Amino acid sequence: MLLNKLPIILIAISIGFTSLLSSQYSFRKYPHVKNFYYDICVDVIEIGVKNNIPPAAIMAIAGLESGYGRGYVAQITGNILSLGAFKGDKELPRLYLPYSKSNKVVIFDKKIIKKHQTGDLFWQTRPKNLKRDYRPVPHAGTVKNLELLKYDKNLKRIANRACINDFATRWIVSKSKVKVFRDAKLWLNRQVSLYGVGILFEIGTNEHFIDMIGGHPHSFNYRDGWPKKTKLIMKKVGLIELARAVHIDNMDFNKAWSNK
Repeated sequence: MLLNKLPIILIAISIGFTSLLSSQYSFRKYPHVKNFYYDICVDVIEIGVKNNIPPAAIMAIAGLESGYGRGYVAQITGNILSLGAFKGDKELPRLYLPYSKSNKVVIFDKKIIKKHQTGDLFWQTRPKNLKRDYRPVPHAGTVKNLELLKYDKNLKRIANRACINDFATRWIVSKSKVKVFRDAKLWLNRQVSLYGVGILFEIGTNEHFIDMIGGHPHSFNYRDGWPKKTKLIMKKVGLIELARAVHIDNMDFNKAWSNK
């Protein structure tokens, strides 16, 4: 009798294990999450490894700060890490944009605005947010062609990559004026020196880096819950596993994403 039931038992175990893994990376079921990381994964890993910054942590921060690329500021500017502008950088200016009551989003695309009924739109002057605008000249820092990156994937990737590179080379640096950034960079450099680049793909490194740069005053994000939210994204998307699969196992993104 037991032998007859054995295949059923094995199937049940297999289904249970698959469900467990699916639940573990539950955010991967959302197409917009996959699309966001498909666009930035390779660039984040390349820049992160080159500059001793853990890639999974960068991807998690980008997901949180940009709403997986769906926030209107990120869509307009390519600034997926919500980086402030340094002196001399072009900033996104104050914008007068409508809010769609039905879709509950700020709309910046003229084509989409025209399709909406007037009564569905609530127009409002958006506050100047001091974020760097990564659109190319002559668009950066202006209110013109806000939808440029939405329709040009190549320019979008260039803008996203420039933002990621700024994070790794202008923000998290050993000579930063911000103590937590400086300390984080020195700590990461020591870890890589002691244990090699592979340490950047360990969960402890990624989590400690997130804790170092956020969740307290004078940090990347002062809100208490910021590190917890960032680490939740890293866990639920499986970003450490994704980064390992792409960088260490040389998997292409789609295979790595499906490797649950």
